[in-house]
Amino acid sequence: MPSARLPLLLALLLPFASTCFPKQRRFQKFPENFLWGTATASYQVEGAWNADGKGVNVWDTFTHEGGHVVNNETGDVACDSYHKYKEDVQLMKSIGLSHYRFSISWSRILPDGTAASYNEKGMQYYRDLVDELTGNNIIPLATLYHWDLPQPLQDAGGWLNESIISYFEDYARICFQELGSKVKLWLTHNEPFETCWSAYGLGEDAPGYSDHPGTYPYQCAHNLIKSHATVWHLYNIRYRPSHHGKVGITLNVEWKEPKYANQTAAADRSLDFMLGWFANPIYVNGNYPQSMIDQVAMKSAAQGFKESRLPTFTSDEMNYIRGTSDFFGVNHYTTRLVEHHQNSPELVSFVADQDTLETFDPTWPRAASLWLYEVPWGMRKVLNYIRVTYGNPDILVTENGVSDHSGSLNDQFRIQYHSSYIANMHQAIQDGCKVIGYTAWSLLDNFEWALGYSEKFGIHQVNFMDPARPRKAKMSAGWFRELIKNNGQAES
Repeated sequence: MPSARLPLLLALLLPFASTCFPKQRRFQKFPENFLWGTATASYQVEGAWNADGKGVNVWDTFTHEGGHVVNNETGDVACDSYHKYKEDVQLMKSIGLSHYRFSISWSRILPDGTAASYNEKGMQYYRDLVDELTGNNIIPLATLYHWDLPQPLQDAGGWLNESIISYFEDYARICFQELGSKVKLWLTHNEPFETCWSAYGLGEDAPGYSDHPGTYPYQCAHNLIKSHATVWHLYNIRYRPSHHGKVGITLNVEWKEPKYANQTAAADRSLDFMLGWFANPIYVNGNYPQSMIDQVAMKSAAQGFKESRLPTFTSDEMNYIRGTSDFFGVNHYTTRLVEHHQNSPELVSFVADQDTLETFDPTWPRAASLWLYEVPWGMRKVLNYIRVTYGNPDILVTENGVSDHSGSLNDQFRIQYHSSYIANMHQAIQDGCKVIGYTAWSLLDNFEWALGYSEKFGIHQVNFMDPARPRKAKMSAGWFRELIKNNGQAES
């Protein structure tokens, strides 16, 4: 018979059980062959703005004008990756990255934007970069357009001029011809929402247009979507049979959470105006979301326009656009709270067309970037929204990251951010989302557009005060090394 003292002894020991025998944490293992990488963009890291025959692009012009960027900083030198790419690849190798997402500078290989201006020295840089990557067993993921349009094409109207479609096709053809035997993953555009709203509506990005916020963004998007479809078909017909690669597009999206239970329609509309603007034509039916069509038509009629400010695709164009992506690239950083807000009919603007109001929860942790709050559960919701809305495509997370001002090597907050978002990405995979890879922004602290060098997103520090631009690994780089080595992480 057990001793009568045994229950008392167990009761006394119970409070110490969790200390003596800690609960085993579950491990979040990712699928075999899951891709882990980092990302940069040409203007943000390359520098060498006028070296070896490179032409002037819109960001060269925008920064040199002054008054557009914090401290009037430029990307003239940036991280000097044009000269230090081999060192950068060794940083990637030391972490164990499976892929590196970079962008090609259109004006570096076609100085005036046209095929007639082909610059062999510019192309050789990208051949060398790709060779260095593949020689170190790192998969190159090339973005054709990351905002640095050749200035001569901008002078002809840029993305507002339909002729840009054929120029973009010529540019893509040259890239496919010269790099396609080794580059098997391509993105046509990075964040077209920002190209068409921030650059052609809000005016914060080059070329800085803000005078026609109710028409230019829609014109820009219309041509950009058609340019994407044209390039996808070019690759599909001419290069896929021999190169066996994949072509997608990267769309940025903030999760739009209804601020109140009865505001789901407003949140859905906000998602349509940001993500659906480009995703619906490409992944659904070749046309804009119905909520956009209805809203802009209603607003345009009330404002006295003879037709909607939102352009229309012909039936042939819709058939041509639909299905033009081999995977879904998504950039996700943060979340918004959304509610309905009836805007004045006199406001002719892309933002006013939506009739929504977006805010943040003040309890969410905030990064250095004013727009960036840490809301990790938004990642799971975004990925599941894409799964349900766009036919459960293969999803490649092409950017996710967090900023600070100091660029400190001790960046525990960055580890916490990435870890929590990656945990939610893992949950989304368990939900049935076909996520094939994750790409951290960014490999290096770099030129952050209108914020210049005041905000740092890198897992490697760059000393921009030193002409040699030395790099140092932050704590987050070591954390990524362990994440990739284990293909996962323990639950927090």
